[in-house]
Amino acid sequence: MKSILAIETTTRTGSVAVLRDDAGELQLFDGAMTQQSGHAETVLPLIDSVIRQAGITRSEIGLVAFGQGPGAFTGIRLGCSVAQGISMALDLPLVAVNSLQAVAAAFDGGAGVTLVALDARMQEVYFAAYGAGGIELQAPVLLSASDVPQFVEPRLKFWARAVGTDQLAWLVGEGWQVVNAQAGQDWTTSLPVKSVDSEARPHAREVAIVGRQRWQAGQTLLPEQALPLYLRDKVAFTTEERQHGLGGNPKVESSGSRTNQVLLMPMMPVDLNEVVELERQSQAFPWSRRNFEDALAAGYRAWVLRVQDVLAGFCVAMPTPDDVHLLVIAVAPDYRRQGLATQLLAQVDQLARDHGVSRVLLEVRPSNARALAFYAKQGFREIGKRRGYYPAGKGEREDALVLSREIRELAV
Repeated sequence: MKSILAIETTTRTGSVAVLRDDAGELQLFDGAMTQQSGHAETVLPLIDSVIRQAGITRSEIGLVAFGQGPGAFTGIRLGCSVAQGISMALDLPLVAVNSLQAVAAAFDGGAGVTLVALDARMQEVYFAAYGAGGIELQAPVLLSASDVPQFVEPRLKFWARAVGTDQLAWLVGEGWQVVNAQAGQDWTTSLPVKSVDSEARPHAREVAIVGRQRWQAGQTLLPEQALPLYLRDKVAFTTEERQHGLGGNPKVESSGSRTNQVLLMPMMPVDLNEVVELERQSQAFPWSRRNFEDALAAGYRAWVLRVQDVLAGFCVAMPTPDDVHLLVIAVAPDYRRQGLATQLLAQVDQLARDHGVSRVLLEVRPSNARALAFYAKQGFREIGKRRGYYPAGKGEREDALVLSREIRELAV
């Protein structure tokens, strides 16, 4: 396998690395930009220097991996544009690695959960949670530092359950200093923590390592698909939580009040027993467990909503080059008409923004008047029909109406 060039410029200490494969033995070479700013003037000379240090030529590079953020806006754009330029000039594939996963990759504690927090300035942090091997338990979100305890504490048991552990492996990232400063104490001591590293920042070494894994899995990008990851337009808390004063977008003062614990989290395999049962209650011809397993294995995006410990709703969506396709959505009978479906649709809209597309599609049965009324209220409009799309019992088939909603505000 050819060498990997990795670029990380999302923080004030940018870096470049080359991961060289010597007949199956991996060798890492790296260099850092030590100045606090001005990465644009130094990144290209540093790339040439590290390539020479690795003893390779440009023709021996097979992949460019870059840190896509979140982080400093100028740094994110710089890393993305440099990676795109090299990719186009040398006709190489790209891999984007988010900053928090790069930090987690350096501190994989095996069994357990790794909580990563990076300083986002203005008393805010970028936060994400990972399991062993980089499994994403919580996608990167922006939080007011004072809100981190309210966000982490009720979700922690579900993250631990997803990886089959009752302990945390690491709390890593310089953002934990900001969290503790806002709390006025070392809040992290209240958690079952094995180790804390509150100095960690993303580095090109880990961008290269994660990039290699994704390259081997075929998860590469074309230059035009390489997009920065900004989180200033993200909403980490559910609607109900924000109504109680929680949220970091933009920074708001937390009331400190507790909510009814409506938790929005990525769907994990451990959720599937409950998901399949709710699907069975909601659909005349429900998805099977295998359908959900295949969707997660294929990398489709899926979320669950929990009220306290109860699964209250879920959805699964598939991003495509032109739109995001909502495949299935359900809310438990006891939690309907409480805005939960709207919250799930908001996640699908955000997925569209993340992928740079402006449309969400879904199918619905013409006979499902309640769903049609709900989608019409949400701004969906009929754009087509699929003949005989749904099973209807007794060997019959029912058409599907294709509905579309335009996403007006795309991420820059």
